[in-house]
Order: sequence, then structure tokens, then C-alpha cells
Amino acid sequence: MVNYGNAVDYRAPSIREILDNSAAKFGDRTFIKFIKDGEVEERSFNRLRSDSLAVCRFLRNLGREKMHIAVAARTSYEYIVFVTGILTSGNILVPFSPEISEKESDSLFKRADIDILFYDGAYNCTDKLKRHFSSIIPPLNITEEGVLDGIVEKYSDSSVYAPLSSYKVDVNECAVIIYTSGTTGTRKGVMLSMNAFVGNVMYDEYVDILNENAVVLSVLPMFHAYCLSGDYVRNLKDGLTVCLNGSMRDLTESLRTFEPTVMRVVPMIAQTLLKLVKMKENRHPERDPRHAAEDVFGKNIRWLISGAAYLDPFLVTEYERFGIFLRQGYGMTEAGCRISVPDAECPLESVGRVTNMFVTRIQGGEIQVKGPTLMMGYYKMPEETKAAFTEDGWLRTGDIGEISESGELFITGRLKNLIILSNGENVSPEAIEKKFADYDIVSEILVYSENDRITADIYPNFGYCSDNDIDDPKGVITAIVKQMNEGAKPSHVITQVNVVSEPLPRTSTGKLLRKKAEI
Repeated sequence: MVNYGNAVDYRAPSIREILDNSAAKFGDRTFIKFIKDGEVEERSFNRLRSDSLAVCRFLRNLGREKMHIAVAARTSYEYIVFVTGILTSGNILVPFSPEISEKESDSLFKRADIDILFYDGAYNCTDKLKRHFSSIIPPLNITEEGVLDGIVEKYSDSSVYAPLSSYKVDVNECAVIIYTSGTTGTRKGVMLSMNAFVGNVMYDEYVDILNENAVVLSVLPMFHAYCLSGDYVRNLKDGLTVCLNGSMRDLTESLRTFEPTVMRVVPMIAQTLLKLVKMKENRHPERDPRHAAEDVFGKNIRWLISGAAYLDPFLVTEYERFGIFLRQGYGMTEAGCRISVPDAECPLESVGRVTNMFVTRIQGGEIQVKGPTLMMGYYKMPEETKAAFTEDGWLRTGDIGEISESGELFITGRLKNLIILSNGENVSPEAIEKKFADYDIVSEILVYSENDRITADIYPNFGYCSDNDIDDPKGVITAIVKQMNEGAKPSHVITQVNVVSEPLPRTSTGKLLRKKAEI
């Protein structure tokens, strides 16, 4: 067993405290930027506080305590205001993807005991769902013209409702329920106290590029803890300007408009943007490579912080060639989000350095953590909650890994993905998948067990094939697998290769959907 860190009990500020402190410190400086009707609009720290507290009063005036409030919408200024209003009102925020279906909505809303629904035009709020929420207030489209303005006007700090926002939140009570992506089973509602949700971004370590002049472009959906706490709460505390991308199809326009310093991404986005940079480079090979990066990202880009899925070290070295520092962190919603964060000294293969919020140990190969930002449990799932912790109270991450003496964390696989063959051999599919990272012809790969055989689904890089006159990608990939098998352990030999014509299924955070083993 290996231990690292000295995490101690910690009392985090509430969202209200951060909101008040940021408004007092940064005032009318721009906090949020976004594009609306082709024009850039800005909102200050003061404006966010004023608008959010109006939503807080609106909710407090309903006369109900500890309501579960669902928000199914894209990232927008209104989204941030309503999220903040919920969190300052003492109610419980339950964010969802706006792309969930009526059937899934009905199921999850019942399981989560949702009382109120806020949504936007990206969410299909059917008549059936509207009838379900008629007891308190009907579902509210938060981006509809006049909705936020009407609330702000009626519940302003000069109105008769002003005292309602003086509510003091207990940071140890549940503040947020975030449902996991359910890549291998039923979605579970992770209950986070305010202390966990906010405390997770209060760590000391951080990339040194994020000074007060940094500009962050938020591109990931805020219904995930990674983006909600990182792109919103952390930057609210630090006084950075956050630019909202909205939709992925708007990304190139957002990059040109806002010229960010830093972005949080998933590997799939990093890979897509790198292709655009290389296209610019190929068109003008006489220029410095940095110019190609600036054509895509703008002149200020310095950092990309990756999470949610494995980051190929090849991407790291390629981005460095263009003057962009790409590194990956590591975390899970059950830990409040971040467990380790990147810095310039960490090896490419690591997932950053464990923050001072956690003490970490490796037991039986598994990474286990303990600290003040761990979840309260899964909502209404006591058995699953019990299984998530060891008997002595450590959170089981389910990841296999190693940790250095200086706190650098390395992930080698997932316990739940571990393939156990009939002969008792344990095989990490990720270990096999990583061997293909150096082959440009392989765009995506998924390794799993089928009928007690190691099988690989491979999606070729058809752009690479076209550029290099490869007419038979299946033949080339088969030859690569054959060569790999010659030097592999018997348990790691790939006996079945499926070269597919469509990208492999992924979750909204870019994680591959794993197949259950068939023996």
C-alpha cells in the first residue's frame, strides 16, 4: 500500500460568500462574455451578483424548503444566473443535459424527486413533462425573452422581497446532485455538499498561466462537475473573465472572437482542433508553426487543460510544437471533481499532481482517496454508496494506478474494465489500447472480451488514409495488430479485429462506451 498527502478537514466558503467577495473585489470588471445576435455582450461581477440574488429571492418567495431544482439547458449567462440563484437560496441544484429524451427525463426526474424544472430551447419540454411540474410552478424557459429581466425587476435588492436573499446556507448540507454518465450501468445521483462542491476548487496548486489577466473559453457543458466547478466557481473566485461558447458548432467563431488564454477540453476536442491547426500549417509551411495555432486559437492561447478521458502523449508533444502547453488532470464527481491537477513539471504520462485537498493511497492497485470534498453518497442508493467506499472510509476510484513520492499520479486502467479471462489472467484493455497511440492510421480503438477472446474495434483515420494513398486501411491495421501480437503476452494477444466505418460510441464527455465482457 502506498500513501501520499496530508488532507485535513476544511470548511469551504459558500457560493454566496464567493459571490459577495468577488463583487466586492472585482466589481464592474467583466466576468462573463458571450455572443448574442452576432454581438459580444458582457456581464460584470456586480451584475451577476445582482441578477443571481434576484433569482434567489424568486425561489425563496415560493415558500418551499430544500426543493430539488432541475436545470436542463445549454451553457449561457442565464444558466449561470439560475444555477447561482439556486445555490444561494438553499435549494438543491440537479443539472441535466438538455439532450435527454422525454423517457429519460421522466425516469430521472422521478428518481431525483425534482420539484421545479428550468430549461432552454435545446431541451424538448413536452406537454407530459409540463403537467408533471404544475404543482409549484410550471417549467420555465430561462432564456426566453423577458424571463430573467422580469424576475430581476420584481425581485431586485430594492424590492419588498430584498430580505429573502439573506438566507445563510449550511455548507455541510446537500447542495448539488449530479448524475453520472452511466457508461456501464444505471446513472447514479452524486450528492455533494456545498463544502465539497466549492471546496474542490480551493486547492493551492494550479497552472501558473491563470493570472488575473487570463481569459478562459468555456466549451464543455456545465451539467458536468468538471466544467461547472472549474469554468465557473473557480474563475468567479479568482476574478478571471469567462467567455461562453454555447454550442460546439460555434467553437471556431468563439476562438476567433474571444482569443482565450486557456481552455478546459476533453481529448476529442484537443484532437479536432489540432487537425485544424495542422491544416493551417500545411497551407503555409514557410511560417513559424505558432502562426498556424494563432490562426485557429487566436494570439493569446497558452494552456489547454484536459480531463474526462485518456490523453494521448502524442497530442501533448504536438501541441508543444505550436507553443501550446497541453496537460491532463484527473478526478471524478464522487470526489467533488478534481483529484489531481497538471503543472509544468509533471511527466507527460501523468494525470497531474494530487491536490492538497486529498490524501491518496494505492491499495490492491486501486487509487483510493480521502478528503473533505468527497460525496455524501448516491441519492437513494445506499447499497451503491456503501460499495463506493472501503470499510475504513476511503473512496474507491475504480482506477488502477501509481503515485510518485512527489504526488504525480499515473493511471494504468479501470478496475471495472479489467478483462478476466477464463484462465484467471487479468487484462487491462487500456494498456492494449495505448499501444496504438503512435499509429496515425488508428483514430479510435476499443478493446474488450468476447467469448473469452481479446477483441478490438478500430475506427481508422480516413483523412490520414486519403493523404497517404492508403486504399486498404483494414489490411494495414490487420498487419499492425499482427506485428503487435508477435511480441505480446499470450493473454494480451488480439484475436479478433473489427475495422468499423463509423466513430465509436461515446458519452457527452468524450468517454468511450465500454462493452460488457462476454465469456
